Amino acid sequence: MPVSATGRQVGISPKRVRPLLRALQGRPVQAALSELRFQPGPTAEEVLSLLKSAAANAENNEQMDPTRLVVVSAYANQAVKIRRFRARSRGRVGRVRRQASHITIVVDEQGG
Repeated sequence: MPVSATGRQVGISPKRVRPLLRALQGRPVQAALSELRFQPGPTAEEVLSLLKSAAANAENNEQMDPTRLVVVSAYANQAVKIRRFRARSRGRVGRVRRQASHITIVVDEQGG
């Protein structure tokens, strides 16, 4: 039975998260964790935290073997955009749209 962990309103745009998540799909959780530890930037830290949470959910809630866990799917969806205004020249305003994302990571045991 697949187990998931979801990060809601993560302050990173989905465009920046998706390439990292695409690289994790189908990999064993232990290999994905070791790969994420050496990735630079806050995106890898958020994904690493979620992957640890998904593995802990599988181990503690479903009594799955942590050494047999595999990342089944990982995806990021658009969250609510925070809209702000910034002063520009000649008394005008410029829009600032801060994007956020909902990140979901699903893990399952390798045997089924």
